[in-house]
Amino acid sequence: MNSLVTRGGLFDEFFKDIAPGFYVRPLHGDGVPAPSQIKVDVKETDGGYTVQAEVPGVPKEDIHVSIEGNVVSLRAEVRQHDQKTEGEKVLRSERYFGSVARSFQLPVDVDAAQAKAKYDNGVLTLTLPKKLGGSAQRLNIE
Repeated sequence: MNSLVTRGGLFDEFFKDIAPGFYVRPLHGDGVPAPSQIKVDVKETDGGYTVQAEVPGVPKEDIHVSIEGNVVSLRAEVRQHDQKTEGEKVLRSERYFGSVARSFQLPVDVDAAQAKAKYDNGVLTLTLPKKLGGSAQRLNIE
């Protein structure tokens, strides 16, 4: 059975209490994802893995990928550029400043020397070939 997840939190309740007429909801009705989350899709083929990670608004120079055996680690520095205009009053800011990171373990070691990374339109795509020689080999019985 799935439990229902409530959207919103203490910060949202604070705004409802302080200025109920000026409460600003997120555009799509969802809460802001936790800044520590990098959402990933991992797909496996016979030769390796393809990882797609969402890191929108981050320059590729601020994204760091490391591979150690079968552990892949992603880290990104998120920078918020606020522009203040005279006479403007910020009611709510949901943008995040800081670093986000994510590590995960794959079933087989990755050949780090052959791995490739591409960043396009907020999506980091990693092509991670499996390390050869790590698979089981059948022995002939004499």
